[in-house]
Amino acid sequence: MPRHPVPILVSLFAGLLLESGCAPAVELDDIRLPPGFHIEVFAEIDDARSLALSPSGTLFVGTRKAGMVHALRDTDADGRADRTVVIASGLNMPNGVAFKDGALFVAEVNRLLRFEDIENRLDDPLPPQVVYDDLPTDRGHGWKFIAFGPDGLLYVPVGAPCNICEPEPPYASLLRMKADGSGREVFARGIRNTVGFDWHPVTKDLWFTDNGRDWLGDDLPPDELNVAPTPGLHFGYPYLHGKSVRDPEYGDSGKEIDKTAPAHEFQAHVAPLGAEFYTGKMFPEKYRNQLLVAQHGSWNRSTKVGYKVVALFIEG
Repeated sequence: MPRHPVPILVSLFAGLLLESGCAPAVELDDIRLPPGFHIEVFAEIDDARSLALSPSGTLFVGTRKAGMVHALRDTDADGRADRTVVIASGLNMPNGVAFKDGALFVAEVNRLLRFEDIENRLDDPLPPQVVYDDLPTDRGHGWKFIAFGPDGLLYVPVGAPCNICEPEPPYASLLRMKADGSGREVFARGIRNTVGFDWHPVTKDLWFTDNGRDWLGDDLPPDELNVAPTPGLHFGYPYLHGKSVRDPEYGDSGKEIDKTAPAHEFQAHVAPLGAEFYTGKMFPEKYRNQLLVAQHGSWNRSTKVGYKVVALFIEG
């Protein structure tokens, strides 16, 4: 069974103060930061979800419920967006955005779009080209995070269309394909719903978060951080969760799978989403090449957990 070669440690990077019930409306003063860190508003976008930054500094923002994709520019370099453009609207949960070779790629539930020469046409985008349109139409876990890997391929997850079930392919998997939509293949299986992944800057291994199933109580199963150094691995869903939690409904039917254990188990229901290796120079050196993970926070737990960003320090 493949195992990751290094242990990881977890440290609080930033957390939101939480009141009883559910997450409150957040003000900047409600956010706890490590000493020496500062936070400020860059832009206000309703339903902002995934982000993609072009090399020239245009920030593209996908949404889930609003159906729009935005482009933001900080033209005077004061740390706040002074130009906001809606470049697409009326889309089907366009959560995922990725930028490559001057084009913006947008993931709807059932298809992938490409906006050519987008930075030169923010006010008048060309009609999008359909890159790929053979994805399931299920909206449950259908919103997607997408990204291009070091291999130049576009990685696209297909979440399970349920809380717990034994779905047929391509559900519960991570796909990859060429930028023109050709050559689609399954990279990894047994993934309930990943909405965040990135590649280690040095090893180029793929690290991804996965949201565990619901209705096994407050503390089971753990949410996961996984690493896939090679294609073809299976990460357990729906048979096994975390490192050792056998599913009460499907656990027996998956006895023979060669499950790859997670590199780290998060607390149940923290809902880890975005994952990004820090490669900048603004943060202290200890954060360089370490993984930042945004936890959306619990929705069905008696005591709420999550609602923070954590740094995972990879040793080895």
